[in-house]
Order: sequence, then structure tokens, then C-alpha cells
Amino acid sequence: METLYYSTWLSPIGPLTLATSERGLVKMEFRAELKRNSKATWLYSDEKLAPYRRQLEQYFAGELREFTIPLDLRGTDFQLACWRELLKIPYGETRSYAEIARAVGQSKAFRAVGMANHDNPVAIIVPCHRVIGSGGKLTGYGGGLDLKQKLLDLERGQLVIAKTPA
Repeated sequence: METLYYSTWLSPIGPLTLATSERGLVKMEFRAELKRNSKATWLYSDEKLAPYRRQLEQYFAGELREFTIPLDLRGTDFQLACWRELLKIPYGETRSYAEIARAVGQSKAFRAVGMANHDNPVAIIVPCHRVIGSGGKLTGYGGGLDLKQKLLDLERGQLVIAKTPA
């Protein structure tokens, strides 16, 4: 049975719960409670999640533009292709769902791209907040549209998100 490690952190944007395997980050959720599958042994470990938290703290402080932490993304082939495309979107830029659909070779699958974004297990790090509607309008985000706008503003240098207290 696989062992997954998790930790909850009160980040500058609210509680985040992170989970990692031995290969890399598996989940990040916008809440203090983690949805766990029963196919793994779950152990709480701030130590195992410390490198992920450090990079997120640097990102929120506007000091980090590209995450280098390992990821252990799990999904369908289509989801994985979409998430890999999200990782290619440069810091501070956006792409439309249609552009991502074309990039993964499924030009008419923009709704499926939206669902892949919805199922992204590692928001922010796999930057689904950088995907917007074709007309430039913000569309759904697991952390809410206000947070999506804040993250885009942070990346455009228009916002500073306060550091978490030590």
C-alpha cells in the first residue's frame, strides 16, 4: 500500500492542504480538510511538505515565478496532456480554453479542457488560474473567481499578497 504524506497550512490566501507521495506533490486543496482515498496510508508530516510550502510562500511573496518542486500528477491521458500544457503557460500570461484544446490536439474539446482544469489536483502550481474564456473573461476556479483574479494580479505585479505570520 502506498504512503502519502499531508500537511495543512494557513497560507496568505487561506488554508491549504498539501499531499505528497515519495515522487512528488499529489494534491493541493483550498481547505483544511483533505479528501483522502482509501487506497493509501495517510500520514501527517509538516517536514515532508516543507519544500512545497517554502516555494508557495515565495510565490505568494512575488519572489518565485516558476515552481521546481516535483509533481506526481495522476489522471487520464487527456487530463495529463492538459495539465502539461498549463505548466507551459508563462508566469503572468493567460491562455484560453480553446488555445489549450488546440495545443493538446483536440481543437473542439475546450469544454473537456475546462473539466480537466476543474479536476486539476495541484492548483496554483499547475496554473489553471491562467486559463480564461476566449473573450478574456474569468471563468470558474476551485478557489473562487476572486482568488483567480488575485493570482493573476500578483503575477502581473499589480498585487502583493501578505506573507503568512512566522
